[in-house]
Amino acid sequence: MSRVIAAALEAAGSAARAARVLVRPVSSLAELTTLDRTLAGIWQEDTSAPQLGTELLRALAKSGNYVAGAFDGGTLVGAAVAFFAAPGERELHSHITGVSAAAAGRSVGFALKQHQRVWALQRGISTISWTFDPLVARNAYFNLAKLGAMPAEYLPNFYGPMHDRINGDDDSDRLLVRWDLAAPAVVSASAGKPVRCVRPPTATVALRRSGTGGPMPGSFRGQTLVVAVPEDVEALRRRAPGAAKDWRVAMRETLSTLLADRLRFAGFDRDGWYVLTRGTGEYGR
Repeated sequence: MSRVIAAALEAAGSAARAARVLVRPVSSLAELTTLDRTLAGIWQEDTSAPQLGTELLRALAKSGNYVAGAFDGGTLVGAAVAFFAAPGERELHSHITGVSAAAAGRSVGFALKQHQRVWALQRGISTISWTFDPLVARNAYFNLAKLGAMPAEYLPNFYGPMHDRINGDDDSDRLLVRWDLAAPAVVSASAGKPVRCVRPPTATVALRRSGTGGPMPGSFRGQTLVVAVPEDVEALRRRAPGAAKDWRVAMRETLSTLLADRLRFAGFDRDGWYVLTRGTGEYGR
């Protein structure tokens, strides 16, 4: 494990240098307040309203959980908050990770996750879990390809209506992913080699984009199946909320059915397709 930690430290340092940030734990009241306002600025229209709350962040940091920020000089440009999950002190659940618009496109989120990975490994934690919206293509690619995390469960309307800038009034369906911190695919992805997944031309299409950009159900039969996501669901929510809800329902029905039928994720194609397979093949191959 010491070699894994040493490689993780190197990967985290490289990621931070590439993003031009310093990632470190945050524990003072002043910095925790700034961290919460930074997160609120990402998700909320009213940035004066708390996202998590300084009191909760203070309690999480004091009790040994993960509260960290990415700093560009003296400016906080990103943050991540995680807490221990059952079984105690063996798994971490990453509740929120966000990067301000001012630092977009610099891979600050990747730097934050690499710092979080090192922090966990140094404490004997082997797995980090978190949730993400399966309709957001860039998040799917980030989680499955750039990080090498593996989806484990589909969670319908997990948080209930969130009414924020990103989620709008849509149901908050989520994919729960697990990040096996020492898995070969994760080690390679952390070193800058994303998990490569290409949609097989012979795969069965379980859900596709129609000519007008809406969801079009297909067949659930076959050894390898592919599931499309909308090109930009966040823009779609603003422009045509009804169409976004159609995608939510279609994705829920498709992935819930496939996972219940014991298909497993093989990855996410760069063109916006989940790839799922039957059987026990290695993830990421």
